[in-house]
Amino acid sequence: MISKRLPLADGPVLPGRTYGVGWGEFICGPRIHEFLHELTGEVTRDRDQTLMTVGEMPGVTTEQAAMFTDPARAEVDMVFQFEHVMLDQASGGKFDPRPLELTELKASLAKWQDALAERGWNSLYWCNHDQPRAVSRFGSDDPEHRVASAKALATVLHLHRGTPFVYQGEELGMTNYPFESIDEFRDVESINHHRYASADGEDDASILEVLRDRSRDNARTPMQWSADEHSGFTTGTPWLPVNPNHREINGEAQLADADSVFHHYRRLIALRHELGVVTDGDFTLLLPEDDQVWAFTRELDGTTLLVFANMSSDEATVRLDDAHLWASAELVLSNLPDRSSPLADEHRLAPWEAIVLLRQ
Repeated sequence: MISKRLPLADGPVLPGRTYGVGWGEFICGPRIHEFLHELTGEVTRDRDQTLMTVGEMPGVTTEQAAMFTDPARAEVDMVFQFEHVMLDQASGGKFDPRPLELTELKASLAKWQDALAERGWNSLYWCNHDQPRAVSRFGSDDPEHRVASAKALATVLHLHRGTPFVYQGEELGMTNYPFESIDEFRDVESINHHRYASADGEDDASILEVLRDRSRDNARTPMQWSADEHSGFTTGTPWLPVNPNHREINGEAQLADADSVFHHYRRLIALRHELGVVTDGDFTLLLPEDDQVWAFTRELDGTTLLVFANMSSDEATVRLDDAHLWASAELVLSNLPDRSSPLADEHRLAPWEAIVLLRQ
């Protein structure tokens, strides 16, 4: 957004809107590469070269991202793109939700894996300060499945090629907040939506249902450090209240539990340091049309990693043509205990079960 198309022109006014949409006048403008190269030079000049730069780039294409993150161009190290977090939105935007198909989500991330395989680099994330909590959005915050789904989401994302970002509380499986009225929200975007939707005649219950699901305030409640008052976040009054489930979901408890979401994240991060195939291996999506199972391989110099996860609250079956090749593979990681049986031609997966196998 730092290079404008001059002279500036009015953007088109979409149906039902009051103001024009000006994105076409300032997204990826004619001098964007020049400006990014200059900015990066100022950031890295005479400084520790372990610094990295990230471009927040809504609307960026894979072709543009490959240029922006090409090391030879010295612009940015990676970009935040927003394609996958817009898949569950209808034409009305974030407060006009639609069901998310796993096949769409897999295809989106795989497209970026392929596009930046030879040149450029991916950023990997599920949530941030502008998105609802990942486990409530992409997983299940049902107490029966929350831990397993949080681990499954982490497994799938961290074993793609790119740099994973962990947003505060994601490593604990923190969930959306149970907002009961508009008075509990602080986000101006959410408050404005409530006002506009109410003026358009929508009933309050329907508006609140959407806000509970999509508001940015879900990601802005205090970090849940402990079961104490305000979850150990502050001795004062926080901007937003602590989620009531902080007595069960908090860092102190998860540090003490070797099977917690937190320790699963630590094991995934360790794999990135231990196995070159995780950081540098080729990516191949498997079972692209399966609407329950997310499966892919990573391959580097004769080492192959197989990742598959049931991304649903129902049992699933994995059918792989080459399952026999994995009969003696090493089980590198599992998110459920006592699930180390060899891979079968038709392998049954428990709800939200994720397994990582390695073969040479």
